[in-house]
Amino acid sequence: MKIAVLDVCTITNGDVSLDKIEALGEVVKYDVLPAAMVPDAIGDAKAVIVNKAEITDAVMEACPNLKYVGLFATGYNNIDIAAAEKRGITVCNVPGYSTDSVAQLTISMILSFATNIAKYDQSTHNGDWTRMNKFSYMPYSIMELRGKVLGIYGYGAIGKQVAKVAEALGMEIIVHNRSIPKDCPYEFVSKDEIFKRSDFLTFHCPLNDQSRHIVNKDTLAMMKPTAYIINTARGGLVKEDELSEALKAGVIAGAGMDVLTVEPMTPGHPYLYTPNMIITPHVAWAAIESRQRLIGKVAENLSAFMRGTPINTVKVR
Repeated sequence: MKIAVLDVCTITNGDVSLDKIEALGEVVKYDVLPAAMVPDAIGDAKAVIVNKAEITDAVMEACPNLKYVGLFATGYNNIDIAAAEKRGITVCNVPGYSTDSVAQLTISMILSFATNIAKYDQSTHNGDWTRMNKFSYMPYSIMELRGKVLGIYGYGAIGKQVAKVAEALGMEIIVHNRSIPKDCPYEFVSKDEIFKRSDFLTFHCPLNDQSRHIVNKDTLAMMKPTAYIINTARGGLVKEDELSEALKAGVIAGAGMDVLTVEPMTPGHPYLYTPNMIITPHVAWAAIESRQRLIGKVAENLSAFMRGTPINTVKVR
């Protein structure tokens, strides 16, 4: 089977191997391509594996041999699922591969705000400690997380893992989810209440019509001025200009963003000039173990399809 693998540079810098996929057929590999080049890259391949490249109805029309679309991802907004079903093309994603990685970066951001460790490190490297006449200096606040309220908006696998780690740190957990989760050991609260009560509010929900721009000037105004927001889910959850203005005005204390509405970040983006913000380039998912796991699962999905027993298939809801 001929297999076109797109977006290779988003999965590996040479530090993880694609051998498990390459063992399944004749593989042609490409890095990120302009949309107009995607049909030619797929060509007569029967299978294509992508991360963010868009596989539209027009792409499928231009690639009549295509029978399988695999994702280096859990999300599948970039695939026209309805068109794939109409054409008999199987689409498979990889759920759950990055749970620990995303939870780890989420907690890292919370800890960074609590300890101001980056500011202390920079200050010390600047020689400030060498100019002190006392054994320590405390220009930046440090807080204990024990007893602080962590709001978790979206209580799926990642939200549950974040709660588990945060509970070990002594945080009080409150949860909001689209539906009331079964056997949840934490207090379930309304949307408004999670904004009002959280000292830290972290988002682990999908982007849809209900969640788009859920963080906006109105919901931010509900929050404590000492509160922090963390988003490692989807950039579209946040009205970015309104979050920037809120931070400049001191409406909340800080925000950690791993995702943006448009990626990569555009020149002149308001976050570049926003105080009290940690920005990372959509890497919460990207621990080396997570990417190794992802590639293995992608190969399993394709192998199952080739046997005629596809797994992790995506259908129109």
